[in-house]
Amino acid sequence: MMLTSDPDKQAPAAAPAGNLFSRLKRGLQRTHAVLFTDINDLLSGGGDIDQPLLDRLEEHLLMADVGVKTTNRMLEALAERAKRKDLSATGGIRQAMADIMQEILAPVEQSLHIPGSPRPFVILVIGVNGSGKTTSIGKLAAWFLNKNYTVLLAAGDTFRAAAVEQLQTWGARNHVPVIAQHNGGDSAAVIFDALQSARAQGIDIVIADTAGRLHTHTGLMDELKKIRRVITKFDPQVVPECLLVLDAGTGQNALSQVKLFNEAIGVTGLLLTKLDGTAKGGVIFALAGETGIPIRYIGIGEQQDDLQAFSSNDFIKALLAPVS
Repeated sequence: MMLTSDPDKQAPAAAPAGNLFSRLKRGLQRTHAVLFTDINDLLSGGGDIDQPLLDRLEEHLLMADVGVKTTNRMLEALAERAKRKDLSATGGIRQAMADIMQEILAPVEQSLHIPGSPRPFVILVIGVNGSGKTTSIGKLAAWFLNKNYTVLLAAGDTFRAAAVEQLQTWGARNHVPVIAQHNGGDSAAVIFDALQSARAQGIDIVIADTAGRLHTHTGLMDELKKIRRVITKFDPQVVPECLLVLDAGTGQNALSQVKLFNEAIGVTGLLLTKLDGTAKGGVIFALAGETGIPIRYIGIGEQQDDLQAFSSNDFIKALLAPVS
């Protein structure tokens, strides 16, 4: 077992709160452009819903990867509001769309609750290679440190070259210990060691990396199940948060990832990364509408403080805001 740490336990400084919304707005510019280019004038209308408008909206929603099922839900809701003549009361078509989006996203806006016991609380971070999983772990560590929790990282991705070193770099940056073994080691054994170490030290939260799973690879998915069994063996009262990291740029493929990971291990929360680098951010509506799984966090950049707790209201306001 390798344990790395830094004697300086100072938590990284939190980002100024006033910058968060502007960062979110900036991060969603590509998705905003796909959704609203050429239709802003139509959306600002006072209530005339006709088939050409619905067709244009459908085209833009699908291009932003909202998905067929959720797009149909949005358009049907919009048409129903028009039929009831509700649009003037809600301030026009744009406000109606904002209300419909809120209806879809609000149910999955559920922050991660850290119970008082048992300790440590375990966040098992899962996802395919390239989703931003290991980087997100580093950002999560900073997030919890800024909330005055103590954190330990478990380098359970023992298969990807340099994954352990990458996590150790994040550990050093955040001044938190990292439990690791050699490349090719047993991921479940690493996580078990981390749990024992965390309990001995009185640490609040263990954030565990896992190998980047090809979600169609049965053997690797079975290993995730083994990790769950090891956590239960350590302490049956420890119920881990199984946080699935998804790259927003994969669009509708994210839905299939959720389905297969959920079947294998039981996904309890989602973290959607790389929203700043894609025009497919509309997939968040498909994830909310079709899975119902809580969206815990979103990533809107490469910096350590570009991880944000998901707020449906802020997300929709930033998405609909004019680009300045």
